[in-house]
Amino acid sequence: MDKRTTGIVATVIAVLLCGCPGLVSLCMGAMFALTSQIPGADIDMFGSKDPAQALTFGIGGVCLGIVFIIIPVVVGYLTLRKKAEAAPVPPVSDEPLPPAI
Repeated sequence: MDKRTTGIVATVIAVLLCGCPGLVSLCMGAMFALTSQIPGADIDMFGSKDPAQALTFGIGGVCLGIVFIIIPVVVGYLTLRKKAEAAPVPPVSDEPLPPAI
């Protein structure tokens, strides 16, 4: 495989393993954070009914989701960007230099 194909495969794998769970975490975290702000909402965070715990869990989920979404973007950028080509190097010659005048 050439480098471009390897980059596309790496990007697709990163999207599937990091991007999709990141979107789910982002949505669920936002939902938990918003639910904690509703007065009288039925909150059940692993056996606790504390809205502050739901808010903390929601903000943590949003932050984790953002990190997981950034990973495939960085992988895609690093693997699929066009690298600058090096300047051409003149051929080396074994001929002696002419005498200076």
